[in-house]
Amino acid sequence: MLKHEEYTHCTDGELIDRLRRGEEPIMDYICDKYKNLVRSKAKSMFILGADNEDLIQEGMIGLFKAVRDFDSGRDASFHTFAELCISRQMYTAVQASKRQKHFPLNTYVSLDSGDAAVDGQEGIHLTELLADRAEQSPEELFLDKERVAYLEEAIERELSDFERQVLDLYVTGMSYTEIAKVLGRDEKATDNALQRLKAKIRKML
Repeated sequence: MLKHEEYTHCTDGELIDRLRRGEEPIMDYICDKYKNLVRSKAKSMFILGADNEDLIQEGMIGLFKAVRDFDSGRDASFHTFAELCISRQMYTAVQASKRQKHFPLNTYVSLDSGDAAVDGQEGIHLTELLADRAEQSPEELFLDKERVAYLEEAIERELSDFERQVLDLYVTGMSYTEIAKVLGRDEKATDNALQRLKAKIRKML
């Protein structure tokens, strides 16, 4: 049986070809190689209300699917393909077993998750629009929770299913191009949905 060190000089494509020819230890090596990617994705998806360990498990399932379905002649790179499969598997699991009805805006995540250079639009910071809780009185905190509850209800009411899906993934730090891949939608349609939902939330606030 080959040791993991012997695989370090091989490309992912070469490893997957050898795995499909029967070198089973390679799967352990790939899992070890990509475990940090899975954990990173799980950490970002945790904001959607899912259990971190469950997300890691789903991410590993996504990695296995990536190994199973990777086509070196079709896909740009295994890393890119694996990242897509992992994200898609996690998000599907979140949507299938979401414990909360409304989007968890009480976490006060920013709607500007760092891809302004990609989509060319100014983001919305909920932390700027809602007061800093550390400096609030009990009365202000109560009113603040009411504002969050109102915003959650407004998002549920005013955003389409597609826009809510885009919002869910956008606050995890994904760009609209990554969101489009996870949801299997056109990039332009995804970007349009992102701009629509930003405009709607600005009006809500």
